[in-house]
Amino acid sequence: MKKLLFAAFLFVAACAARAQDLDRPLLLVAAPDLQGLYSRTALLVVPAAGGQHIGFIINRATDVKLATLFPEHAPSAKVADPIYFGGPEMIGSIFAIVRRDPGAPAMHLFGDLFVTGNGAAVDRIIEKTPNDARYFAGFVGWGMHELAKELKDGFWYVAEPDAALLFSKDTAGMWEELVKRAGGGRELPAGAKSI
Repeated sequence: MKKLLFAAFLFVAACAARAQDLDRPLLLVAAPDLQGLYSRTALLVVPAAGGQHIGFIINRATDVKLATLFPEHAPSAKVADPIYFGGPEMIGSIFAIVRRDPGAPAMHLFGDLFVTGNGAAVDRIIEKTPNDARYFAGFVGWGMHELAKELKDGFWYVAEPDAALLFSKDTAGMWEELVKRAGGGRELPAGAKSI
């Protein structure tokens, strides 16, 4: 029991220390009491230009397949997994996260992971390696200092990003598992608003 408590303490302490390090990719896990659109979510977040951040909700699979959205694009029927709801920004756009550089234009996320929202690049991925990517509709965006404020207000647990989580086949229980790892049960500060 002492080992478990000590491990939980180290994880929470490490999370708090990393919360201020916003210049690198992070995994955000919604605090248990967070309400609204981001309730029970896990997000991959990376810094963008001008102190802003972008991210993708990694545990919200939809019931929609690419073939349903693009019936005239025959290669889309080869994609086995559903599209994931990445976030409310540019919801009408499809983004592909892949485990290797797909070529320009693409943004390096971390490790071997890249993302592209360029239509031609996404089509190329679908046509050549349709099941080597995770496809997202939309993304989450934070303006300058917004993410830092949300972390300070206790909306998120912070952890190291993990490519295996991003490509997990079953994301239904992901949030619960990540909250357990974080020590769970932390409440939002009094007066905190849902986001």
